[in-house]
Amino acid sequence: MKSAYLKTPKRIKDLNGFGPRSEEILAEVGIHSVDDFMAMDPYDLYAKVKPMKGMGLNSIYAIIGARENVSWLEIANTRKTEILMHLDDLGLAPK
Repeated sequence: MKSAYLKTPKRIKDLNGFGPRSEEILAEVGIHSVDDFMAMDPYDLYAKVKPMKGMGLNSIYAIIGARENVSWLEIANTRKTEILMHLDDLGLAPK
């Protein structure tokens, strides 16, 4: 895992790669705080948001990036195969 936050942001919208819309989306699936977000497995969270309109593969990259304080693009560029294989194992891979 890459560097953790030196000081954990107080709001979900302040996590790396997230904003107000991300905070709203996560609230819709019961995630209301950074602690809630960090406590949930990223793949379990992806499974909850995936059915929502506009939620695609980039969502898992953003979730992992926000947890690790890394750009979602870096996650997509460096760990795509690993993530896709795990999603496939869980039955969550794109068809």
